[in-house]
Amino acid sequence: MKVDKKNYKKDYLKFIFALFLCLFVRLIPLRAPNVEPILATLMPISRVYGALLGFIFAISSILLYDVATGTLGVQTFFTVLAYGTLGLWANSYFKNNKVNKWSYVRFAIIGTLFFDALTGLTVGPLFFHQSFMTSLVGQIPFTALHLFSNVAFAFILSPAIYNFLIKEQERKIEKKTSLIINELQPKII
Repeated sequence: MKVDKKNYKKDYLKFIFALFLCLFVRLIPLRAPNVEPILATLMPISRVYGALLGFIFAISSILLYDVATGTLGVQTFFTVLAYGTLGLWANSYFKNNKVNKWSYVRFAIIGTLFFDALTGLTVGPLFFHQSFMTSLVGQIPFTALHLFSNVAFAFILSPAIYNFLIKEQERKIEKKTSLIINELQPKII
């Protein structure tokens, strides 16, 4: 289903706020490593701000966290590659699909499976000498929790984040529209 193309003004403060909010959530101690709002935030950002900023948000989220926690390593490359791809893909996906909670959920499922396959089934066998079967078996509970959290975040957070990103812009459009309408139909006193 095709949807109307909308060009939104880029509010970089909201972009930076979302980026650091994701970082702070990821820095919560004793949090499961795959319960994080990056994908739920990435989807509306890619839709509103475009593919390039979706890509930048994705790689910045990963790099900021890995630098802040001192975990920068070979896995960072794969994670950046996977999330960067999702940032680009999300823009394309939401240009061609209606933006609602169910489209966010669908993308979260596909995106999570893509991300976990790319990162979970490559890094261990290629760099940490795990067998593929060990990586696959270990990936199953990780991906199950990752799917559950991403679907929940996509259903609840993504629509709210989307509305947060576009709210001010829609108000400005409404004001401009109401001014035009008022000029066309002045009140008679």
